[in-house]
Amino acid sequence: MPSKRFKKLKEIQKDTNSETIDKLIPIVKKNCTTKFDEAIDLSFQINNKQKKSEVNLRTVINMPGGTGKKVKVAVVCEESKIKDAKESGADIVGSDDLIEKIKDGYLDFEKLICTQSMMIKLSKLGKVLGPKGLMPNPKLGTVTDDVKKAVKDAKSGQVEIRNDKDGNIGVTIGKKSFSDENLIKNFNAIIETLEKEKSNFSIKGDLIKSSFLTSTMGISYKLKLAKNI
Repeated sequence: MPSKRFKKLKEIQKDTNSETIDKLIPIVKKNCTTKFDEAIDLSFQINNKQKKSEVNLRTVINMPGGTGKKVKVAVVCEESKIKDAKESGADIVGSDDLIEKIKDGYLDFEKLICTQSMMIKLSKLGKVLGPKGLMPNPKLGTVTDDVKKAVKDAKSGQVEIRNDKDGNIGVTIGKKSFSDENLIKNFNAIIETLEKEKSNFSIKGDLIKSSFLTSTMGISYKLKLAKNI
């Protein structure tokens, strides 16, 4: 049975039509009545079913307004780059020794960065890293010789977005405690990235079919985009 709080939110939702991001953020924030700092979540339904091909979108976005999350980063690199990785803020750094630890089941990290030459060895652990979404990928900037930049990007507020088989994409743009300005900055960065990604596919019509904004314990609101993408 729905709680009194949920029923009240549903009543507010009835009076709110599809709105732009700047109008919806204050409404969604106002609905964050729990005691914790709720996440502000964005979701899209994309037009991924095409006649000749299927759209599988996967990319990373540097969030200019930050994410409010601390990410535990591991780096597999040559001995000569270990100092750079540590100075850049990596939590776990190693070479062949770290590969052996991962092989034995050590996965106490949220993002794994690997240099190109070490990737040959690490690629053999696809069955271990793949199912956890931890396998480094050149497209996502996690297979690179610029270890310093990769670590700083991962630590400063980088998120990965990808669609599922039904064309759904979900991404957190921040938390209730974030300023409206920073939430909008993150939203705009996501929209700009999706617009660029669209050009990589032969899509008939718009990429984004619908979009919604909500909070962890809140009601979902239909979001009106400034332009069709």
